[in-house]
Amino acid sequence: MKWAIRWDLLTRYRLIEIVAKWEGRLTTNHLCNSFGIGRQQASKDINTYLHDIAPGNLFYDKYAKGYVPSNAFSPKVTTGTADEYLHILSRSKDIAHTFSGLDIGFAHTEILHVPIRNIEPQMLRALVQAAREKRRVELCYISMETAVEEERIIVPHTLVCTPLRWHVRAYCEKNRDYRDFVLSRFRGHPEVSLISKNTSDEDVLWNTQVTIKISPDSRLKTEQRQIIERDFNMKNGYLEVKTRAPLVYYTLKTFNIDPKIQDVRPEAQQIIVANFSEIEKYLF
Repeated sequence: MKWAIRWDLLTRYRLIEIVAKWEGRLTTNHLCNSFGIGRQQASKDINTYLHDIAPGNLFYDKYAKGYVPSNAFSPKVTTGTADEYLHILSRSKDIAHTFSGLDIGFAHTEILHVPIRNIEPQMLRALVQAAREKRRVELCYISMETAVEEERIIVPHTLVCTPLRWHVRAYCEKNRDYRDFVLSRFRGHPEVSLISKNTSDEDVLWNTQVTIKISPDSRLKTEQRQIIERDFNMKNGYLEVKTRAPLVYYTLKTFNIDPKIQDVRPEAQQIIVANFSEIEKYLF
């Protein structure tokens, strides 16, 4: 579907919908502080949203001094999930951290961030260019195994963001295989060179879809398992997570599941991989 709405307007309509649904009260300040627009423009955006996008979704409550969701509220430009609101909070905190004097209206939250890893701009530019143009890159890489800088020629195809770090999926000419390379461990001055046939289409593991079945630890009490099932919105006692084969390990780490430790106390980890035997081959 092709939206007939300008991107900047759609972004503002999405904020209107997300804040109204998850905070229960929307004011023009939300738009003014988030987008740097005037109050008159903010009012116009809210009225246009109500007239053209979602009639009847909101109404003005003089006691709340803002717009609140009606009983007939139905998301039109969002999915209506809490994740969207939480992402707004996270992005807002990132911006406020950079621009310390900026007030964008979400001061009631605190986001924990992992330390930023050192990634050189020229290195990232070269990798992005090579991935876009399907070219080889000559550079140096230092791994934890050798702790020595080694010259490598790789053909990157995808940048991957995990909760703890960024890495690039690339074909390695030294190993004649596709590997993951941590961005902060590249060294030297990268040189983008010839076009390569070793693209993402040839990365068999990358193109292998894997389903991870997450379930409450069976050692928990019935009442405890029911809490976990509701936490993760499980169906029939399972949460099915689909991912690419090389990302299975990182996906488990996202859930705080350590595949190398199977005897952790059930109260500590709370969830387990129900189909571990099926996915184990993608871990080690």
